[in-house]
Amino acid sequence: MKLNLFKRIVSKLTNQPEEEDKQSLEKLGDSLKNADLDYKFAQLFTHSGGFFNYCADEAEALQTLNQIIKIEGIGNLFCWDKELQNFLNVVKSSYTSELQPSNDAAFITCEYLIAYDGRIMLSHNNILHYHSSRLPDKIIIIANVSQIVNNLNDAMGKIKRNGNIKNLTSISGSQSKMDSSSNSNTKLFLLLLED
Repeated sequence: MKLNLFKRIVSKLTNQPEEEDKQSLEKLGDSLKNADLDYKFAQLFTHSGGFFNYCADEAEALQTLNQIIKIEGIGNLFCWDKELQNFLNVVKSSYTSELQPSNDAAFITCEYLIAYDGRIMLSHNNILHYHSSRLPDKIIIIANVSQIVNNLNDAMGKIKRNGNIKNLTSISGSQSKMDSSSNSNTKLFLLLLED
């Protein structure tokens, strides 16, 4: 019993997912292996601590974005994407095109949503030259259903075909799986739009 408690404390200190969490994620993944990709992604993303929001259209996405900004008390966002800046102009939210210490959230796009484990793949197209660990504690991502892929191999295959994508990383609901230096207090919101 004491050894188990010790392992949990060490895993918290080293920012490693607890073995139980990892196993329950794998069990959930196995139980969903025949499910539709969008459903599987949503289940695994929320299981890992993410906040999933399905939006039928842009109007609903705007409404959801506005609610997140109000509920989370977000005052200033990092958003360099011109199309996303239009969303923020509509909801009258202030933003900067460069990452600033004053940003309390980021509003970004992503490359792919990976159904296998509920992770979100990012690149320089989404976060410029910034390392994902430098992003604010609250990240709002907007994506389309067509960006959901089965697994990392599918995502990498598509990236190779598209070419010229740099600085790949992935994040999940509560923390980044590839960046051990990431902040485990990150709140990740996904607005998933129908194409």
